[in-house]
Amino acid sequence: MPQDKKDIRKLTVEELKAFFTAQGDKAFRAKQVYEWLWQKSATEFGQMTNLSKATREMLEAHFVINNVLIEDEQKSNDRTIKSSLQLFDDNIVEGVLIPTMKRMTACISSQVGCSLSCTFCATGKLDRKRNLDASEIYDQVVLIKNQAEKEYNQPLTNIVYMGMGEPLLNYANVLKSVEHITSPEGLGMAPRRITISTAGIAKMIRKLGDDEVKFNLAVSLHAANDIKRNEIMPINESNSLIELRDALKYYFSKTKNQVTYEYILFYNFNDSLEDAEELFQFTKHIPCMVNIIEYNPVADTPFAKAEEKTLDKFAAYLDKRGVTVKVRRSRGKDIDAACGQLAGKKS
Repeated sequence: MPQDKKDIRKLTVEELKAFFTAQGDKAFRAKQVYEWLWQKSATEFGQMTNLSKATREMLEAHFVINNVLIEDEQKSNDRTIKSSLQLFDDNIVEGVLIPTMKRMTACISSQVGCSLSCTFCATGKLDRKRNLDASEIYDQVVLIKNQAEKEYNQPLTNIVYMGMGEPLLNYANVLKSVEHITSPEGLGMAPRRITISTAGIAKMIRKLGDDEVKFNLAVSLHAANDIKRNEIMPINESNSLIELRDALKYYFSKTKNQVTYEYILFYNFNDSLEDAEELFQFTKHIPCMVNIIEYNPVADTPFAKAEEKTLDKFAAYLDKRGVTVKVRRSRGKDIDAACGQLAGKKS
């Protein structure tokens, strides 16, 4: 990218107005351009057909649109589609379209790599190279939305920030991307169809509460005692379960949003009924639901998938305790597109 050209999507509509005014053009052009960028998802200035050729050339001379490109696609036997997505600086992230009978869900990334080093996760084995810009997160949604329409003739119904990276360590860009996805000036998707997943950054969960966000929050818990959680999720050492619980209580007090807990069941590690009781004790403080997730094998990790009968007993125990429980079956496992398998590698 030329050093003197800025990505136009980094500008607010007010900054665009100032630009057009300084160029001796009409301020209302800013709204037209903003609509092309965020509502119509334009990737080239030439697509902005209600602008004069001279105006489009002026934009071309001053700005770029650093849109994300699909570098590679793989389709699973279960119709899941994993995409390798190329950023303007040639970094790669991965996004996944997960089709079910009732939903078309986009699973998107928020960082190139991840700094949290969760021991069971392929992404956790990568270094964090950088945060994604809001526009790069937005582009993933647009590309996967187009896939859903082209491949399955269905609209995108849901978005989960559960791909590569920790969304709450890219807080400003993630919230800005949600704004572009949900606002009437953007894609106009309902916030309740968006879920942001975190490994549990207590301070940022409190900030979500202060910002009174409307989207859903999911917490990757995977163990409900500190010794076990420290072992698999180093973030727990600086964000203990007590701190996390208190932050979630604060978040609920501010938003009144139910929280979802994600719990991967590992063989002979966190799959006993004692573990289930600890999970119940942790989750009982605020309205919530628990997703029990099958473990998807990742190379060079010591973990194995819990037995089916163990998973069923674990879920039944929570159900008897009055917890809303769902068992989430793996999707896209054969193309390394399932939970914990995204690693930004080319096929």
